[in-house]
This record gives sequence, structure tokens and C-alpha cells, in this order.
Amino acid sequence: MYSLSDFDFNLPPERIAQFPLPDRSASRLLHVDGKILHDRQFTDIVDQLQAGDLLVMNNTRVLKARFFGVKDSGGKVEALVERVLDTRTVLAQVRASKSPGPGVKIRLADAFDVTVGERAGEFYTLHFEADVFDLIEQYGRLPLPPYIEHAPGEVDETRYQTVFNKVPGAVAAPTAGLHFDEALLDKLRAKGVKFAYVTLHVGAGTFQPVRTENLAEHKMHTEWYTMPQETVDAVREARAAGRDVVAVGTTSLRALESASQGGSLEAGSGDTSLFITPGYQFKTVTRLITNFHLPKSTLLMLVSAFAGFTEIRHAYQHAIANEYRFFSYGDAMLLTTHNRT
Repeated sequence: MYSLSDFDFNLPPERIAQFPLPDRSASRLLHVDGKILHDRQFTDIVDQLQAGDLLVMNNTRVLKARFFGVKDSGGKVEALVERVLDTRTVLAQVRASKSPGPGVKIRLADAFDVTVGERAGEFYTLHFEADVFDLIEQYGRLPLPPYIEHAPGEVDETRYQTVFNKVPGAVAAPTAGLHFDEALLDKLRAKGVKFAYVTLHVGAGTFQPVRTENLAEHKMHTEWYTMPQETVDAVREARAAGRDVVAVGTTSLRALESASQGGSLEAGSGDTSLFITPGYQFKTVTRLITNFHLPKSTLLMLVSAFAGFTEIRHAYQHAIANEYRFFSYGDAMLLTTHNRT
């Protein structure tokens, strides 16, 4: 049994990538092949995949979900949209010197008013006066992760989105997908690699550290996903042919594994709070492309479950010693599962 302290490590601050590289696919790729590590470039992914392998990508789009505003009393407010409930309603984190009660008006971005509704756990319900997506796109700010120290600029507006983003709803990027550009996707297509898509709207909870030493006591954040029937069909075809199902990012993996909890992959939509720790038996995904994750994070636990605790610890030590770039704008890893049903 593992505990929280097993997933801690010392990361020098200079290893945290603050800006993206000039080219998406110019990042490095640490290929973890059991206990053997290969230092590669991300473009080498073409050589590591075979015709008929299936890449499953998360096509969520990051919302400009952060707002600054004032209550009708004059108090300052910061709001971060966590989830769009309908075209006029969202769940949001709200920071203010005094918690706003139901009925309070908040002026956001000095542009429009929202009305506070009921609390939903740690979140507030906010009612918008017009279409949520239009107002967010027009007046919101891109919610860069807390470890990125600069304010979002023009470069971030493009580079903190994947080139295959389609469905707005996330407050954080599915960062493994950021390494793919159209030229690299074309090379993979030409080789015969297949593509399929899921949608999982990444929530701010992805950055929350686990605070309980006993992992069984951790309450996992919830995220909404949808699994299209065409993706289910593509996975079945790949597996029938003996090919790999390669999740691009932990979000794609969580969607695939969440939709497989009945024993086989099923189409549908719903919330997932799947918490994957070492010992989990993977049902659908055989390989994973992922970035390097935060100490004590649920994502570090997930990749340790996928590729092996000892193997991941060794890989992270190697990455730090060899000056790999960490987190959202950082480099990537290619992993193969050691624990599959």
C-alpha cells in the first residue's frame, strides 16, 4: 500500500516550463520502456507507433474562465468558472473577502453582471444575463495553471489549446495534446495510425494536491466526459487487430477507463471521479503519452499505476538530472502499461 509521501519529490523551480517552445513538436520525449529509458524528441513518436495503432485524443477546448470583478457592495472578487451547467448558468470558484450570498450581484470584467445562486459544495452557482460561452470568450482571461508565473498573453491564447480542440468546457488544457501540430498529425496519418476523440472537460481540481496521507481518504474531484460510439468502435477494431490503444494524456485515459468500468468500453456521457492509484487494472489503454506531473498529485499516482511505481520514480529522477521541462508547457513521456486486465 502506498501513501501520499511516496509520491513526493524535489523539483528545482527552474525545471518548471514557464513558456511553450517556439514549435509545438520541438519538445523532448522520455520513452520509458520498462526499466530502460530512451531520450528522444517528440517527433520520434512517429517511429514508436505502428500502422493500426489508435491515438485517442481529448478534443476539449479551454475556456477563458478567469474573471476579476466587484460585488455590488464594492468588494473585489475573483471568479474561476469550473463548469458550464447551461447557456446561462455556471459553477465557479469565487474568492472574496466575504463570501457572497444568494442574490448578490457581481460585476465581472467591468462589462456584465452575474447573480449568485445556491452554493454547490466548494462552488457557487452564477447566473449570467446572456449566453455564457459568448461572455466568457469575449471578456474572460485564459486560466493558466498556478505554477505559470506570467499573465496570459497572445502566445498562450494559441499554445494553451490543442490544434484539435473542438468542444468548449475545460478550465485547463489536456497538456499532452499540446505537442501535436498538423504536420506531425499528417505524418502519423500517412503511417496508418488511426485517430479517435473523447471529450473530458478538465477542471481546476486537476491542480489540487492530495492532502491525506492515507490515499483511501482522498475525495477525487469530478469531471464531465463523453465517449462517442465511433471511438468505442475504433477501440474495438484496434484491439481485435492486436494494436495499441494509446491515450494522449491522462484526461483521455481517465475518460477511456471511466467508460470501461463495466468491464468493456461503452459509449455515453457522465461525471467521473475515477481515482487511479497503483494496483489498478487497466481495462482499455495500453500506452500513454503524458507530460510530467506535480509532486503528490493524483496524476503522478495515475502514471505510477500505469507504468510502475519504481519505473516512474526512476524516470522522474532521470528527467530532473537531464534537464527535462516539467508540467503544462514541458516535455512528454511515452509509457506502456504493466498492469492490464
